[in-house]
Amino acid sequence: MTMHDAGAGSRQVSGWAIGGTVFAGVIMLLVGLFHAVAGLVALIDDEFYVVAANYTFEFDVTAWGWIHLIGGILVASGGIAVFSGATWARLLGITLAVVSAVINFFFLPYYPWWSLLMIGLAVWVIWSLSRPLEPVTD
Repeated sequence: MTMHDAGAGSRQVSGWAIGGTVFAGVIMLLVGLFHAVAGLVALIDDEFYVVAANYTFEFDVTAWGWIHLIGGILVASGGIAVFSGATWARLLGITLAVVSAVINFFFLPYYPWWSLLMIGLAVWVIWSLSRPLEPVTD
């Protein structure tokens, strides 16, 4: 696969770099689906997520439902864009992964293990998309 840079002509890109981008796109689709499901659960059953009293960032469960549903749609859309291989899509993917991690950080008291898993996946996506597209050295 070749990637075109402005003024640089064409160059061969490492299979590892391409694989990392595809991996990030797939994980973003998965994380987006997870966000959407968590959001739908919160919208359908207000009593599924319960938080201890006096949490500083406590929102209504319905608000969390909408946050997760909209966030899931955005993250999944970003995952689709990442498959284009464009630099703007990689930056969008990193940005949406950061937003996903922050949302899940604030959601920790509601569903801690799920939130930690989602934060870990977001960090993995950020790592994959921030890797340089190094040329093949054959």
